[in-house]
Amino acid sequence: MACVSADAQSCEDRRITRSKQALREALIELTEERGLDGFSASDLCAKAGLNRGTLYNNFGDKDGLLAALEGDVMADLERLQESMRALSLKDVMRYRMAKKPLPFLIELFDYLREQGDFLHAVLGPKGDASFGPRVRDALCTEIIQTILHERYRNNPEPFVQYYVAFYASAYLGVITHWIDCGMKESSEDMARIAMKLLFIKPGEPIKL
Repeated sequence: MACVSADAQSCEDRRITRSKQALREALIELTEERGLDGFSASDLCAKAGLNRGTLYNNFGDKDGLLAALEGDVMADLERLQESMRALSLKDVMRYRMAKKPLPFLIELFDYLREQGDFLHAVLGPKGDASFGPRVRDALCTEIIQTILHERYRNNPEPFVQYYVAFYASAYLGVITHWIDCGMKESSEDMARIAMKLLFIKPGEPIKL
């Protein structure tokens, strides 16, 4: 039944959401097949079963759609970080001593799994080369900063900055490797792996 006045905005929002989902799926499939530079806006709309006006009216063009989808992921990661920022080093160490994964990390890997198809396409060799560094800087760097001892968090010494950069890049590598390998490990196991990688000592058992 057609939407009437009070429901018109809600109906329009649902239509945009459906169109965005169809375009998202089409972008993922075409990126995996051809790479981001290997298809046009017309190819994208044809794959999604939509006319070009739907893309242009809502997102401007293919790049606008990609920016919107990446923006959604970045906004979600920002919201997830709120619980991470509430953690103290004592909280982290308490979970480590109890050999329990941080709830934030479990929630993070749950979310990454939900976005796995998109992340596989966009973070992959045929995707957007600029997106990985954005995820690293916004998420992985924040994780490392959280578990740094308070005396080092705002320390301007070069070693501290290199330490953060090293582990932030390593954590992005963990995430992309997990996604590339089909996300076989559970979110709980990945949270344990993420913790163990940071704190493991030479010769220490590697079992989770």
